[in-house]
Amino acid sequence: MIPQDTAPPETKSPSPAPRSRPALGLRLDVRNLSLLGVLAVLVAVGGLTKPDEFLDTGNLQLVLTQSSVIGVVTVGMTFVIVGGGIDLSVGAIVALASVWATTLATQEYGFAGILFTAVVVGLGCGLVNGVLIAYGGMVPFIATLAMLAAARGLALQITDGKTQIVTVDSVLDLGVPDSYVLGVPPLVLVFAAVTAVGWLLLGRTTFGRRTVAVGGNAEAARLAGIDVRRQRLYLYLLSGLCCGIAAFLLVVLAGSGQNTNGNLYELDAIAAAIIGGTLLSGGRGTIVGSVLGVLVFTTITNIFALNNLETATQQIAKGAIIVAAVLVQRRTLRGDPA
Repeated sequence: MIPQDTAPPETKSPSPAPRSRPALGLRLDVRNLSLLGVLAVLVAVGGLTKPDEFLDTGNLQLVLTQSSVIGVVTVGMTFVIVGGGIDLSVGAIVALASVWATTLATQEYGFAGILFTAVVVGLGCGLVNGVLIAYGGMVPFIATLAMLAAARGLALQITDGKTQIVTVDSVLDLGVPDSYVLGVPPLVLVFAAVTAVGWLLLGRTTFGRRTVAVGGNAEAARLAGIDVRRQRLYLYLLSGLCCGIAAFLLVVLAGSGQNTNGNLYELDAIAAAIIGGTLLSGGRGTIVGSVLGVLVFTTITNIFALNNLETATQQIAKGAIIVAAVLVQRRTLRGDPA
């Protein structure tokens, strides 16, 4: 028998390891740490320029309280943007909910009546936006712009241009120092609760994963079995709910309802979400980053106010921060390996 040559089995040379792509979580953590650094710098600036006023406990409580209203709105806005949409009507919805909740007829039902009305009005506006966009096929920009105009007009009609003073003591008491819990205003506690729920919902649930999928690629999400239209409806309902809660907080903070409430909230919420790492194109964003963005903007406003700087200067500074944040986003995306 002729022995057969037995060649050693072929072994494939190990292919070079693919270039590792930076983890999304790592990039977001770096961004959040950067925002914390910016916030620390702002606190240092405030402490150096106006040490007695800025570092006063009452002023720090004021900063957190002012952050609470726009912060709750920003949580809802973050969900909408991550889902690939936009909501230009949040400020107008806050105004409408606040004036509807402070009419004489509503105040007759006390604390529960004011809170219930604010939340229901917010949900109702969110439902209209969601139906028009998800099932009516309207572009989010146009649908929410129409809601902005309609809600502002209805708020003006309800108030007739007058301020509606709140006379319900149980509502007003939430804004006084005696109601603070361990030195923390109740409005801040509500903001913290909304933030925690939003963080869990976006980062730890199927709803959050579906939101990211729809914002990243709606067609791929549809092919994967996600009801894209229903998901978009839920996102605008969530935004409306946040607006209703924010309207109630604003009523507590101001002690009144006005048709001018929530002015430019849509721009502040979008700006806070952007500098927090949320992509305007959708598919990426974090609640923590958005909340840090809110704190950065509110702290800047407070420092400028304490130093008697003009409002125009504040707006220029905010604009510069937004531009810088967008440029960083573009650089980050361009630097992602394929």
